[in-house]
Formats: sequence, structure tokens, C-alpha cells
Amino acid sequence: MPKRRPEIELYSHGIYEPWNRTSKNLPKLRQITTQIPVEQDIEFGYVLKLKKAKGSILTFVIHHPPFLNDAGEPAPPFEGEETVPANDWSFFLGDTVWPPYEDKAGTWELITWLDGKEIARKQFELFLA
Repeated sequence: MPKRRPEIELYSHGIYEPWNRTSKNLPKLRQITTQIPVEQDIEFGYVLKLKKAKGSILTFVIHHPPFLNDAGEPAPPFEGEETVPANDWSFFLGDTVWPPYEDKAGTWELITWLDGKEIARKQFELFLA
């Protein structure tokens, strides 16, 4: 039997309520935008809704402006992978900013792939408020 084609929707993007990463609930959308002020407790990104994709591999990367990590070296892009756990699943890809805030301003690009095929890409412009 042929595998069903996944249904993918970029459901929302912008500024969200702070996300509790230990909760199963996704953060609530505050504002649809790609212009993000760099300030404490700002959470930004996008929500994808996936159907008929259980068992597929979701990979992602977050490209960010150059800043130094805790070791004083340029921080690499943030990368990760998830196995889609259900046939009706929502996924939040995003980030927040932290001190020093000045080096977080600039273009952040979030990209997601499903089984190696790009399914979402969004650029956010972070600016000093």
C-alpha cells in the first residue's frame, strides 16, 4: 500500500508567549510578524501542523547573526531532529533572546525539512528596541 502524502501547513509565525519547554502545549501566538524587537522574554518562530506524517523525520536549523557561545567561540547554527509522533501533530520552531542583547539583532532564518524535503522557511528581522 503506498504511503499517504503528508499534509503540511505553516499555521502561524511571529511573536509568541514565553514557551514552557517541559509542557506539551505550544506557546500562544501574540502577533503575526517577521519584525521582532530584541527584548527580554521575547519568543519568536513558527508553528507547523502536520497530518499523515507519523514516523517521518523532521529536521530543522536556525541560522542566526554571529555571536559568541559560552566558550567565547562563534556559535554554530542551532540544529535538531524530531520523529513525528502522531498523524495529527503540531510543532513549534523558535527561539528567544538572552543577554547580551546587542549581538542577537539581525536576520534569523528558520528552516524545517520532513524526510529531507524542505517544508518551511521563514526569516525574522530582530531589531534593538
